[in-house]
This record gives sequence, structure tokens and C-alpha cells, in this order.
Amino acid sequence: MKRNLIFTLGVIMAATLTMAGCKPKQTATTEESSMVSVKTAIASGETIPQDVEFTANIEPWQKNYIVPALQGARINRIYVKVGDRVRRGQLVADMDPTQYNTARVQFETAEADFNRIKKVYEAGGISEQQLRQAEAAYLVSKEAVDNVAQNVKLYSPIDGVVTQKGEEEGNLFTQTPILEIMQMDRLKVRVSISEQYYTNVGVGTPVAISVDILPGESFAGSVSLIYPAIDPQTRTFTVEVTIPNPGGRLRPGMFARSVINMGDKEAVMVPDVAVQKQVGSNERFVYVVENGTARRRSVMPGRQIGDRIDVAGSVAPGEQVATTSFVRLGDGVEVEITQ
Repeated sequence: MKRNLIFTLGVIMAATLTMAGCKPKQTATTEESSMVSVKTAIASGETIPQDVEFTANIEPWQKNYIVPALQGARINRIYVKVGDRVRRGQLVADMDPTQYNTARVQFETAEADFNRIKKVYEAGGISEQQLRQAEAAYLVSKEAVDNVAQNVKLYSPIDGVVTQKGEEEGNLFTQTPILEIMQMDRLKVRVSISEQYYTNVGVGTPVAISVDILPGESFAGSVSLIYPAIDPQTRTFTVEVTIPNPGGRLRPGMFARSVINMGDKEAVMVPDVAVQKQVGSNERFVYVVENGTARRRSVMPGRQIGDRIDVAGSVAPGEQVATTSFVRLGDGVEVEITQ
């Protein structure tokens, strides 16, 4: 019995010593597995051009509607059709002259009354107040006939192209413009630019224009107007870009891409795969490897050139940024660099 007890105690002690001897090895294995293997790239400092692209629809330089101030008057004749080119001051339509003739008769009557009353006043036959009343009636009728006269014969106020015809000869004019005329020998686009570029843009700044319908072609434009106020909601300001269009290849309504060079800047470039997005927000960040530890740093992505992107923020040239293993990375995680 004694021998069996001694044997049993010996087995238990041996097992205990064996387990105790194994503990350090298990701890070492756990520490090794906590390190994350990552590949890295070196952030490089470079001078890059700030070519910023904006999209907008092309607009005519000027657009005018031919609209007479004669509600209910009949359209007597329209001299042009859609697609016709017109010159400034060219007669494009005229209205029935009935309203003009009526206004002219009223004016001639008021003019005759005023001239007659004026002579009576000079002879001392009426008061100055009666003279002033006659004069007022004369001036009102003169203004009325002049206004109607301007709206009987309708002239184009610009050089342009007839782009729409809203009425036909013989119709009674209501409110629909009779004609729409656009100036197309030069065009414009309006683009909204981030306020950070306000000091980089001036009148005359060159702009490269392209349209999807004419691939491979570029049209030269320039900034012609800068709106003086910044929109507090979008933090942008608006500029107008003038585009010469002597050949007429561009047309109002086309979707255009406008590229403006905002000058050169000193940038820190990293591979685009290094820039990560925080789920549920617009924050972008990278992991910088420092002394075997990953450090998370917020960045503001800028221009992308090829597979590299400018990161404005807290990354310096020469630092290493992680390009793999993002699922296992976090701020303060120990890493092992593999290439």
C-alpha cells in the first residue's frame, strides 16, 4: 500500500513539473502571434501641378427672348426660322399695327390740345394749372405711343442664332416668347470652386475645356469673371469661363469638363492603397510605422497621379506607411515589416 502511494505521488509531481516547464514556451508563442506582418511604402515629397477638374454645362454667351409688350396683339409676320443667323439690329418680326395706330391718334389729339391750350394760356385766358394738366396728358400719350412703336417692329438685340420659335404668324401674342436667340461665337461655363483656391484664380487664368462628345479634343478658355462672395453653405465661389467658339463645334447644353491649373504645390505622395476610410464617416487615415509600431494618422487626400495620391496632413516625406493587413491593424499595434 505504501509503495502504491509513493508511486502515485511521484507521478503527480512529475506531471506538475512538466506543466510548469511548458508555460514559458506558451507565453513566447502568444507574443509572437500578436505581431502583424505588413508591407510598407516610403512617403515621398514631390512638387506637383494642381490641375483641378470641374464639370458644368456649356451656356451661350448671351441669350435673348423676343417678347413684345403688347398682350393680345396679333403676330403679323416672323422673318426668320430656327437655325438662321441674325445680326444685331436685324428685323426679326412685326406685330399688327392696330394698337400703334390707336396710340398715335391719341397722341396727336393730346399734342394738338396742348398746343391750343398753351396759346390760350399765353393770352391769359386760362390758369397755369389747366396748362399743366394738358401738358401732362400730352407727355403720357407721347410715352405710350413711343412704347408701342418699339413693340410693333421687333429687332434682334444681339448677333446670334435663332434656337427656338415659340409662336406662328397670325397667332395672338400671350406670354410665350416669339423667338429665342443665342450668341454662340463665344460660350461660357460657370463652375463652383473650393474656397481654398480663391487666391489661385484670377481673371485671365487659362482653362482647358473638353466635352465627352468630342473625345481627344481640348478647347482653350479663360476666366472672365469671378463672383466676389463665397457661398457659406458649400464653401465655394463661382467663376465664369469664356470659350471662343469661331468654328461652332461647341454648342450650348453640352456637358463640359474644365481643368484649371492652380499652380504647383509641395506634396507628400503615398500609394493610394495606403489611404483608408473610416466606416460611417468621411475621415481618411493612414498607418505610419514607427519603431515597429503602427500609428494611425488622419489625412486629407488631394490630387491622384497614377496609383499615388497626395495626402495633406501629418505624414512627412521619408516615413513608412502600411499598404497591407489593414484588418488587423490599429493604433499602437506592433508590426513586422515584410517586403
